[in-house]
Amino acid sequence: MDFNVPLDSNNHITDDTRIRGALPTIKHILDQGGAAILMSHLGRPTKKLLPDGSIDKEKFTLHHVVGHLSDLLGVEVQFCDELVGEKATKMAAALQPGQVLILENTRFEPGETKGDEGLARQLAELADVYVNDAFGTAHRAHASTTTVAHFFDKGAKDFGFLMEAEVKNASKVLNDPQRPLTAIIGGAKVSDKILLLERLIDFVDNLLIGGGMAYTFLKAQGGKVGNSLVEEDKLELALKLLEKAKQKGVQLLLPEDSIIADKFDAAAKVSSANSLAIPDGWMGLDIGEKARMAYAEVIRNSKTLLWNGPMGVFEMENFAQGTKAIAEVVAQATKKGAFSLVGGGDSVAAVNQMGLAEEISHVSTGGGAMLEFLEGKELPGIKAIND
Repeated sequence: MDFNVPLDSNNHITDDTRIRGALPTIKHILDQGGAAILMSHLGRPTKKLLPDGSIDKEKFTLHHVVGHLSDLLGVEVQFCDELVGEKATKMAAALQPGQVLILENTRFEPGETKGDEGLARQLAELADVYVNDAFGTAHRAHASTTTVAHFFDKGAKDFGFLMEAEVKNASKVLNDPQRPLTAIIGGAKVSDKILLLERLIDFVDNLLIGGGMAYTFLKAQGGKVGNSLVEEDKLELALKLLEKAKQKGVQLLLPEDSIIADKFDAAAKVSSANSLAIPDGWMGLDIGEKARMAYAEVIRNSKTLLWNGPMGVFEMENFAQGTKAIAEVVAQATKKGAFSLVGGGDSVAAVNQMGLAEEISHVSTGGGAMLEFLEGKELPGIKAIND
């Protein structure tokens, strides 16, 4: 399961999307007369150690999710304060049909992120069947997400409903899309999305680029982009991608205009400008009105839509309007029959904040995993189930 949920300063869950996503799988196991032993990580405990060098177990314990999961399932969820060991073994063995047990944060064990076979074997001994429903960590070859599956026979391991839906919907976009197929790609840096962009150009009809990465492309074309974010060492690559799109007959759109600011600050002065003529001292932080209209027209005429990454600095209200506009038009196109897949933190946040998630064909729970899947990489967590 992927219970890596955000918590506030009082350790209260602020977004339970991932927990709710796991409910159908857990309920199915219980309805079939099974007991569920749940594993997940929470945060990156080894990145935020206490002054004495130890893990902050109070901050990162999975006990924080027990009460809420109990309420959602209508079952009193048991908690084991260790992942493996004598206590975990006893509690797992004592489970009766219909009962649920959560084990402690998998990342409290150093062998987890190393894919340790000894740890995986101990985990496998707790259960008869292994179900992976954590697509968000499917790109990690960790003990609880990949190695453990090797200790179960083919008929005793499977995907959960959420994982199955993620794979099915991403495969639909990659392998069997209705056309026109349009990809909307945002985010800060070209370098984060190089493999994705190169792969998309091979099979999409339209590629709409927004976010900070757009200014590397715009400068590569000879545009004046002021103080906008530019990866100087990626200008040549940007030109190559533009040329590749041209050769493949892909319509690649960059924002004609931008919402600009005199500094990277929510309280900055705000104006608009042609994206190729941003004044010195100003920076592009969102796509402008003309860009939104041009992108909307392409999206409305598409049959398949893939959206990954924000169009601007979504965290700041003044520069969130482009992302919100895209969210609205993707939902509208979906309502008219297009298939839409939204993945990536801020694009998912946008459709959730606007209450549009139910109007999107599939909202992915896995940012990095979805990115790597779309790049064409074989994800270890998926391979381990299929082997």
